[in-house]
Amino acid sequence: MVKKDTAKTGRKSKTPATAAAAKRKTQAAKKSKVEEPIEEIKAQDPNAAEVIVEAPPKAKRKKAVQKGLPETAHKEAAAEEPKAIEPVEAAAEEPTAIEPVEAVTEEPKAIEPVEAVTEEPKAAEPVEAVAEEPKAAEPVEAAVEEPSATEPVEAAVEEPSAAEPVEAAAEEPKAAELVEVVVEEPSEVEPVDVAMPVEEAAPQEVYMSPRRSVAFIGSECYPFVKTGGLGDVMYALPKALVKQNCDVKVILPRYKCIPWEYQEKMIYRGSFEMDLCADGRSFYVGIMEYVWDGVVYDFIDNEEFFSNGNPYTNLIDDIPKYCYFAKAALAALNYMDWVPNIIHCHDWQAALVPVYLRTLFANTKLTTAKTILTIHNLRFQGIYNIPTIHYWSGLPDYVFNKDALTTNWTDANMLKGGLTYSNVITTVSQTYAGEIQSPYYGEGLDAHLRYHSSKLRGIVNGIDYDIWNPDTDTRLHVNYNITNVLDKKKENKRRLQEELGLVQDDHKFVIGLISRLTNQKGLDLLNAIIPQVMDEHTQIVVLGTGDWVYENSFRYYEGAYKGNVCSNIMYDETRAHRIYAGADALLVPSQFEPCGLTQLIAMHYGTIPIVRETGGLRDTVEPYNMHFNSGNGFTFDRYDAGLLLDAINRAKTFYFENRWCWDEMVQRDMDKDLSWENSAKQYKDLYLELTW
Repeated sequence: MVKKDTAKTGRKSKTPATAAAAKRKTQAAKKSKVEEPIEEIKAQDPNAAEVIVEAPPKAKRKKAVQKGLPETAHKEAAAEEPKAIEPVEAAAEEPTAIEPVEAVTEEPKAIEPVEAVTEEPKAAEPVEAVAEEPKAAEPVEAAVEEPSATEPVEAAVEEPSAAEPVEAAAEEPKAAELVEVVVEEPSEVEPVDVAMPVEEAAPQEVYMSPRRSVAFIGSECYPFVKTGGLGDVMYALPKALVKQNCDVKVILPRYKCIPWEYQEKMIYRGSFEMDLCADGRSFYVGIMEYVWDGVVYDFIDNEEFFSNGNPYTNLIDDIPKYCYFAKAALAALNYMDWVPNIIHCHDWQAALVPVYLRTLFANTKLTTAKTILTIHNLRFQGIYNIPTIHYWSGLPDYVFNKDALTTNWTDANMLKGGLTYSNVITTVSQTYAGEIQSPYYGEGLDAHLRYHSSKLRGIVNGIDYDIWNPDTDTRLHVNYNITNVLDKKKENKRRLQEELGLVQDDHKFVIGLISRLTNQKGLDLLNAIIPQVMDEHTQIVVLGTGDWVYENSFRYYEGAYKGNVCSNIMYDETRAHRIYAGADALLVPSQFEPCGLTQLIAMHYGTIPIVRETGGLRDTVEPYNMHFNSGNGFTFDRYDAGLLLDAINRAKTFYFENRWCWDEMVQRDMDKDLSWENSAKQYKDLYLELTW
C-alpha cells in the first residue's frame, strides 16, 4: 500500500498558507505545480497515475449507463445541475465559495472518500464502487460533476477566474487531472445544451382520444374554390379535426379556376386509367397533392371534366362530372394505398361515394371504412333521368330501385342513393335535422329521411377564428376586441359610410345584408318592406349576387334613397369583412337555413343578428328577453314580411332607447364561443362511435 501512504502524506502537507501563496504565482509556476505532484506519483507507482486519469471517465460512463443517459448528457447534467448530488456541501454545512480550504480543514472526514479512490491500484474497481456504492463514490463524482463549495476545483467550471482552479490543482493533484478532463472537452457539453430543451419540449400535444384517419370528399374548399358555406366547412373542419388527433385528407376536383398560386405548388402523386361508364369507357385520373396546415389536399385531375372555369355549370354537364369524381376519389385512395377509418362525403356531388363503396369497391381494402354523408342544402339533390345516370356511373342495375336511387319512377336521385348506403347522415344543425323530416322542408325526401332517422344527426357549424377575428382582421379599418368594441366599432361604422358614399352620421342605424340574392334567403320579404324600413335614422348596405329580379330591385332602392342605401351587386371579401365590423345589425330572414355562417360571423364582430327562427339560425341566435336582459339577437318565427318588419322595428327601438342594454348584448355576442373546436369534438366523437 505504498500508493496510499504517498497520497496521504502529500495531502496532509498542504496548508492554507500554501494555497494563498499559489494564487500569487504566475501561470507558468502554477502549471509546473500541477505537473510535479503527478510526476512524483507516477515515479512511485505508475498504476496510480492511471487511476487518477482514467478512473473518472469510466466512473462517468458507468454513471451514465446507470441513469440511462449518454456520456455527454451526463457531463452536462453534472455541470449545470449542482443540486442533484451535494454530498460534500452537506458535510461542510454549505460554506461559501470564498472559504474552500476552511471547509476541508474543519471536516477532514469529507476528504477520506477521495482517498478511497486512490487506495485501489486497479482502475476498474473504483468504477464498480461508483456504480454499486453511490454513497462512497459521490465525493469523487463531486470532484468531476458537482460545483461543491468545499472543492474550488469545480469553481473553475462555473467561474471565469483563472486563479482558483490552479490553487485547487496545487492542493489536489488528482482533482487537477479531473479538471483537465472537464475543461478539455467542451465540445461534448455544448451539443447536450441544444438537446436537453428539445427533450423537455417534445410532449406538446396531449390527445385525450384515439387517433382516426378521415377522408373528406367534396366539390369545393376555401381558398381553392368557394361558392358558399360548403367551401368554408371543407376548409375549417379538417383543420380543426387535426387538432383533435385526426389524420385528414381532403379530395377535391382540380378545377381550372383554382388560382395558379396554389396549382404551382401541387405535387404529382401518380395517374391511372379508370373504367367509368356502363359500356366500359375509361378515363384518365391524375392525382395532384398540396399540403397546408397539417391537412393533405389531393386534387383529381382530368381536363375533360374540370376544364370549365366554374365548378357548377348546368345539370347536363354536372351529372357526368360528379359521377366521375365520386368513383375517381375512391380509386385514388386505392391507388395511394391509404385506407381511412371514415370517408366523410358532402352534398350530392359526393353522394355516390357510399354507393360505389358498397357495390363496385366491395372487394377492396376500402370496404372497411365507414361512410358519413353531410347534407348542407337538401334543395340540391342531383336528379336526372335513370338512363343517363346509369350510363355515366356504371353502377349495377339493382341500385336503381325505389329504396335507393330511383325517384318519381323515371328519375335517379344521387343524393337519395347516398343517404341509403351511408352509415350515418348528418346535417349542419340540430333543428334542420328535424325540419327536413317534414313535408315543408323535406324537398320530397321527408319520408325517406324519416325511414333513416335512426342514423340522422345534427351538428352545428362554427367559424374559423384565424380568418374571422376582429382583433387581428387585416381587412378592417380599425381592429377591436370585446374591451374596446363600443368605441372602435363606431370608427369602423364611419369609415364604412365614407367608403360606400353614405351619409356619415354616428346616429344612423346601419343594417347589413350579405347573402346570395335568392328566395331561399328571404329576399322577397325584404324587397316588400324596404320603403317602410327606410327613415331618417336608417341605412341599408347590401352585398351579394343572385337572381336578376333582386339585383335590379336593390339598384332601384339605391337610387331612390341616395346616401342611405348602398347596393353592392358583387361579392367582395374585403367589403364583407368591413360590413360585419361597421354595421349595427345584420339581416338573415331566410325561408330555410341549414346552418348559416353570416349570423355567427356577425355576432363575433359585435353586430346584432335579426333572423328568422329556422334551422341553424334558431340553434345559434337566442331571442332577446327584455325581462331578464338576456339573448343575443332579434327573431321572428313565421315566414311573413310583416313579422320581419316588426323584428327590425324592435331592434331599432332597442338601439335608440336602451343603448346600454344594446351594448351589453354586443359584448355578450363577442364573448360567445363560436369556433370550430366544439363542432370538431362532436364529429370526432361520432367517428369514434362508428369505428370503436
